[in-house]
Amino acid sequence: MESIIIKTGDITKENVCAIVNAANSSLLGGGGVDGAIHRAGGSEILEACKKVRKEIYPDGLPTGEAVATNAGNLPAKYVIHTVGPIYHQCRESCAELLASCYKNALNVAVELGCKDIAFPAISTGIYGYPKEEAARIAYETVNGFLEDRHDMKVSFVLHNNKDKEIFINTIQDSK
Repeated sequence: MESIIIKTGDITKENVCAIVNAANSSLLGGGGVDGAIHRAGGSEILEACKKVRKEIYPDGLPTGEAVATNAGNLPAKYVIHTVGPIYHQCRESCAELLASCYKNALNVAVELGCKDIAFPAISTGIYGYPKEEAARIAYETVNGFLEDRHDMKVSFVLHNNKDKEIFINTIQDSK
């Protein structure tokens, strides 16, 4: 079984145990992937996020951390929310913070008993992370995590074919 899959698609339609939301720290929805997940999943996700804010992260979800909620109307069982770094603000900690997003989301998935998870390209939209560098960090982090977990499948679901090609080419270059 191929444990890492790279494809173009709509992450809100992925029939996996968990999808990852590239959220903002408020967890209350936004643009890009975050907005799409909240719109497609419905009000249940927003209500669960409000509960997380009230009970666990009153000041917002910190960059690099991850937390799960139900998936509302989505085919996935869970949404794992993580806040990626804003590239022009994170300086020398960018790579570490981005890797933490992937590691922490994977750890949450394992805690939930998930065997499959789908990621978007975290921080590469409005947060401005260079796509090639983000792809390398994402792949290396996930690949390293899967070395000890051969029963898990990870999909990178990218918004368009151009992003998919960037991701594939970057991964081939880093092998």
